[in-house]
Amino acid sequence: QVQLVESGGGLVQPGDSLTLRCEGSGFTLDYYAAGWFRQATGKEREGVACFSKRDGTIVYAGSVKGRFTISKDHAKTTVYLQMNNLRPDDTGVYYCAAAPFYSGAYTLGPEEYDYWGQGTQVTVSS
Repeated sequence: QVQLVESGGGLVQPGDSLTLRCEGSGFTLDYYAAGWFRQATGKEREGVACFSKRDGTIVYAGSVKGRFTISKDHAKTTVYLQMNNLRPDDTGVYYCAAAPFYSGAYTLGPEEYDYWGQGTQVTVSS
């Protein structure tokens, strides 16, 4: 079955960088969309970045555009999130999610994704 395991979270200071890693199994990134989401305490889960279509189209949330970069390694079925210039409002639990590609495009709506990891905590604080 499809499984996702996130790692790489931690406590960092504002302005620092962090790279999250999502290791998948039971599927291939050739046929599955994947994305990163986050949830701050008391807030709804929100999309951060995703591979929207099979052609490699990427979608970023406006709040992270220019600071975060999503990438993937098909051979390792691993999706990364490079986060630079972190801010306190980036704090939250970060989740990786996946769903099969179809003829349309995925967005950053969490409800569109079928499979989820357990999450990794990112805390940005001075």
